[in-house]
Amino acid sequence: MPNSSSISEFLLLALADTRQLQLLHFWLLLGIYLAALLGNGLISTAVACDHRLHTPMYFFLLNLALLDLACISTTLPKAMANALWHTRAISYSGCAAQVFFFVFFISAEYSLLTVMSYDRYIAICKPLHYGTLLGSRACATMAAAAWGTGLLNAVLQTANTFSLPLCQGNAVDQFFCEIPHILKLSCSKSYLRETGFIVLSVLAMFGCFVFIVVSYVQIFRAVLRMPSQQGRHKAFSTCLPHLAVLSLFVSTGFFAYLMPPSISSPLLDLTVALLYSVVPPTLNPIIYSMRNKEIKHTLNKVLQYALFQLQ
Repeated sequence: MPNSSSISEFLLLALADTRQLQLLHFWLLLGIYLAALLGNGLISTAVACDHRLHTPMYFFLLNLALLDLACISTTLPKAMANALWHTRAISYSGCAAQVFFFVFFISAEYSLLTVMSYDRYIAICKPLHYGTLLGSRACATMAAAAWGTGLLNAVLQTANTFSLPLCQGNAVDQFFCEIPHILKLSCSKSYLRETGFIVLSVLAMFGCFVFIVVSYVQIFRAVLRMPSQQGRHKAFSTCLPHLAVLSLFVSTGFFAYLMPPSISSPLLDLTVALLYSVVPPTLNPIIYSMRNKEIKHTLNKVLQYALFQLQ
């Protein structure tokens, strides 16, 4: 029976049994990855290049784009490499690094989404106090707190997970190293500490979700009192997609980490993991920014300048 000291590598979930399907999955994942890189890269470029976008909302969008880039780059490249080279292996240290960085970026992103809901609440419900409450120092502090929260959670979760003795083999039934599936490899009673820690983390995330929902309820109440129908439509068209993607992100993330073993299956686990780890980083650029006139205007200017330089 293997233990953690004798395990040098883990075996990730094979996305397909035949070579043709493996290559199909590689090209599909590559397309998703490139779309996420392009969308988040364009947002980062637009915010960095246009001084008119140096406002709290776009500052947080820049941080969100960077976190999305980092998050999806933690999981998909290894999955694509395994599909392309017909392998399932990931080293022990590589798995630990993947857990650390994934938890870091996903936790920081969730904290940042909480901050962004507060930003929208102040902008819509208390516009006269916006400059006072969300000055440059306050924005930098909140962004640093979001990144710091993610870092602390990643250190604690990774240290707890990989301090457990593993005696159930080395096959991880997921396309990346995900904590719940690593815990399934631990000895019968030794995983209870980490499971309890996950529950506490999920409860903290649920508290953030309640804060986000309350913020959006206040926003919608303020929007409904707007005299202009055009203003109401603009506010709703902006906030509702945000809330939809956030709800998908949170619900599937909760489900992935608190799923009862009795209903767990490889297909269900894979679907849930894709919904909370791959879909949000790909859709966020469209939902948050690509429908934004200021972002579009800046990107047009950047592209025109780039084309001019090439001529």
